[in-house]
Amino acid sequence: MKLKIPKSLIFLVFALLIGGLTIGGCASEQATSSNSVQKQPAETTTFTAETQQTDMSKYTPRLEGKATVEMTVNGSPITIEVDGTDAPVTAGNFVDLVERGVYNGLSFHRVVKEPQPFVVQGGDPKGNGTGSFIDPKTQKPRYIPLEIKLQPASKDQSGETIYGKALGQQAGFSDPPVVLNHKRGAVAMARSQMPDSASSQFYFALSDLQFLDGDYAVFGYVTKGMDVVDKIKQGDRIQSAKVVSGLENLKR
Repeated sequence: MKLKIPKSLIFLVFALLIGGLTIGGCASEQATSSNSVQKQPAETTTFTAETQQTDMSKYTPRLEGKATVEMTVNGSPITIEVDGTDAPVTAGNFVDLVERGVYNGLSFHRVVKEPQPFVVQGGDPKGNGTGSFIDPKTQKPRYIPLEIKLQPASKDQSGETIYGKALGQQAGFSDPPVVLNHKRGAVAMARSQMPDSASSQFYFALSDLQFLDGDYAVFGYVTKGMDVVDKIKQGDRIQSAKVVSGLENLKR
């Protein structure tokens, strides 16, 4: 059954989102200087303002096609179809981290089920919502751009992909609609208020959350094991995550 979130709860839920999907730093860091938050992604990643309008296909890791990831939590498998066709950079980052073993043993540090089923969030190496993946080669955080593909205007056209720009404008709805939307079972990247600040933290959508479309990048969907996701509690850990098919589509 499709869950409808009353309009009166949208702002409450969005307030939870800002607090829950933040990966850029703690409140004290945000209060110190907005410039320091804004500069962080640009200084530690290839995806700067100068490159957002270029052909992102040359950047790696990226996924050219589909892949399947099996994540084990509480002894039960969760199967995720990762969509590199419509979100190649976001999907490529996730599959690369899975293949590196980054997610093995990490906890789900945030689970929001009240007042409505919302999200289960994990993938933070620090385990407290402030961590990012540190590239072992550069010893710096790896960030990826916000990647949103829009529905084409007609069947004979291809949808445009927008990088580095939030289209939902904070609790709004993307217009035109996005290709990969926040339906129940969606898997998407968490980020700070800066669009290009996603790194390793991801979340499962526990219900239809279309008001997030255009603001956060969905890169896949749970195809089996959503009952396992529903039972995840804060502090539960990812016992293992592995790529079971489609690894040949990953370009590093």
